[in-house]
Amino acid sequence: MPALSSTMTEGKIVSWTKSPGDKVEKGETVVVVESDKADMDVESFYDGYLATILVEAGEEASVGTAIALIAETEAEIETAKQQASQKTSTTEEADKQEKTETTTKTEEKEEEKPLSRQNGNGRIVASPRARKLAKKLGVELTSLQGQGTGPYGRIVAEDIEKAVGKTPQKPSVTPSKAPMATAESAVSQPSATTAKENVPLGETVPLNTLQQAVVRNMRVSLEVPSFHVGYSICTDGLDKLYQQIKSKGVTMTALLAKAVAITLQEHPIVNASYTEAGIQYHSDINISVAVAMPDGGLITPVLKNADQIDIYSLARNWKDLVNRARAKQLQPDEYNTGTFTISNLGMYGVDKFDAILPPGQGSILAISAAKPEVVASEDGLFGIKNKMGVNITCDHRIIYGADAASFLQDLAVLIETNPQSLTL
Repeated sequence: MPALSSTMTEGKIVSWTKSPGDKVEKGETVVVVESDKADMDVESFYDGYLATILVEAGEEASVGTAIALIAETEAEIETAKQQASQKTSTTEEADKQEKTETTTKTEEKEEEKPLSRQNGNGRIVASPRARKLAKKLGVELTSLQGQGTGPYGRIVAEDIEKAVGKTPQKPSVTPSKAPMATAESAVSQPSATTAKENVPLGETVPLNTLQQAVVRNMRVSLEVPSFHVGYSICTDGLDKLYQQIKSKGVTMTALLAKAVAITLQEHPIVNASYTEAGIQYHSDINISVAVAMPDGGLITPVLKNADQIDIYSLARNWKDLVNRARAKQLQPDEYNTGTFTISNLGMYGVDKFDAILPPGQGSILAISAAKPEVVASEDGLFGIKNKMGVNITCDHRIIYGADAASFLQDLAVLIETNPQSLTL
């Protein structure tokens, strides 16, 4: 009997588009799964009937884990349900054995109490995630006896959340649409997890899949020997250009991405990346731009061939990427094909910051706020100009100080002396 499983490292079930007993055709979407960076439709590889769901919406599944059973005929549905029930009992018995070896006798006795709808041997039917959440939140599972909403009365994490008065996050089959906002405002808005009123003070909140992916990436990045080079760039000309064309939908993010891409044409080493075989010089200049996500974590949508696309098309592409990123609708090649990354915190007024190198890339540029400064001209007169701080982080295995400094110098010349060329 075929099992429906995920091919990613780990994913969270967002929603099931089919219910047990429904007919399923090969190639038809059965479930929506949240991967590291996007919500993906998972199709059935078989014709048949969705007999039973093993991993409920809101729960996570590891690679290769069966998340549902598909019966070839309606007559086999009941057989599949019995098979799933046996698997549940076996899994729970294994969990009990593991807990027996690692917990105290008091915890063992607590675990053996009849808590909810039970199977034949008196054991509780509750998902491992529900047990873990109940222990963390101090919920006595005995209080949920007969109230489990999972298959065959199984207690799931949603039941625990209801017990403590939380509103369970019910996933939707169709990902929610991104807010109608300009790309600039979408990037500059703080993520929802940073808003004080939404922070569950006094609680430990598990990382979502995107945040877990960031953790893994940062661990990899910190193994790379890197260095930083800073530069100060006058933005008066760029600011003037922005005021002229922003009404046409062009954002400052698009202008900066375009300027970086054009400069990289003359500095292929800064657009390169390290491999065990040597230096990989990329044929394309794909600019990744860091975007904060509303529910925590960040993602880096990619402006492909940013040096070859006109600024107006680039701005439209960027707006579309941001909207779909926030709706978790990006395809993998739209967030993992970058060759150079920009992280812009200028909208927060920061003076300077260091960006951590993304895995698989040789450089990332941290952009700070442009602020008025008193400067001396060549004729000895003083004046006020807007200065923007940029700070590049580079992989020192392939890029050296002179490479980074030369790139920043040329970027400054472009922005300060010929910003109009960005519109050509």
